[in-house]
Amino acid sequence: MSASLNLFSAVQLGDIQLSNRAVMAPLTRARAVDHVPTDMMAEYYAQRAGAGLIIAEATMVAEGTSAFINEPGIYSQAQIEGWRKVTDAVHANGGKIFLQLWHGGRASHPDLNEGKAAVAASAIAIEDEVHTPEGKKPYTVPRALDTEEIPTIVEAFKQGAINAKDAGFDGVEVHGANGYLLDNFLRDGTNHRNDQYGGSIENRARLLFEVLEAVIGVWGAGKVGVRTSPLNGFNNMKDSDPVGLTRWLAENLNQFNLAYWHVMRTDFLGEQQADVMTPVRELYQGNLMGNMGYTKDEASTAIADTKLDVVAFGVPFIANPDLVERFKADAELNEPKPDSFYTGGAEGYIDYPAMA
Repeated sequence: MSASLNLFSAVQLGDIQLSNRAVMAPLTRARAVDHVPTDMMAEYYAQRAGAGLIIAEATMVAEGTSAFINEPGIYSQAQIEGWRKVTDAVHANGGKIFLQLWHGGRASHPDLNEGKAAVAASAIAIEDEVHTPEGKKPYTVPRALDTEEIPTIVEAFKQGAINAKDAGFDGVEVHGANGYLLDNFLRDGTNHRNDQYGGSIENRARLLFEVLEAVIGVWGAGKVGVRTSPLNGFNNMKDSDPVGLTRWLAENLNQFNLAYWHVMRTDFLGEQQADVMTPVRELYQGNLMGNMGYTKDEASTAIADTKLDVVAFGVPFIANPDLVERFKADAELNEPKPDSFYTGGAEGYIDYPAMA
């Protein structure tokens, strides 16, 4: 254990110096208007600028890939300008902010995308329902991407990275988790392809790695992170060997010299149980960000024991804009209001009080 390391000590993540190790996790809040970030979103993120790093919510790199209602994009000039208001507000409050680059994949729905079909590694639907403007509907069977189409996906992530730079972000995180397009290729439960993007782990990881190479070409490796969720069953996801997949990634992500690897350690649904953090720490040589259910004390201990370098907190940052200061003061935390997580409007978004 290192007595000098804790949640509040500074850390260098690649090219980015953080004042503390409490990261605000990417959190979909459905407050954009026509997929354009708003002034209210700028206020929300600025309130939380005390985080060592903010990772902004999942943001569409291409039109027609919406998986929610009112999530933001980064493919138009209006979106770039909207996000510029957000980054300016965060920087004015002394914060650092990355943008999470995202493609909804099979979690998209035609009713959210003017009739455009969802795409995926394979034509396998999510066995659940999605919120649409007309109410809940079953997910559709996605169209399996042709091999020849895949370079357009890589190009969309690259352009999203360029646009994020124009919008003033400090870096980007590639979203390879939670059953969205890149994770959909990565895990064998949803990737049944027989081309160079399916079969072996190396093939299933090919799209993720091509995207990382393209995004690094825009930003440099020291300003790029990646997020994975090897155990998470959200969006009907599963892999036959999540620990083996994690070990392979841990060894092969080293070549990129990323700012960090953001690993979700458990399953939202509580069905898939395994230890993926130990092999990551053993094999991965870069900065490791842990996520899902960490308390302040567990996070501090994990950092002091060098099991993690930084910890991402989700719901606590929703309800506590000044979470880091509350942690420092051992102050009581505000209770979150789940009913307002995705409802739009200021209530349950920018009205959580800071400490007196």
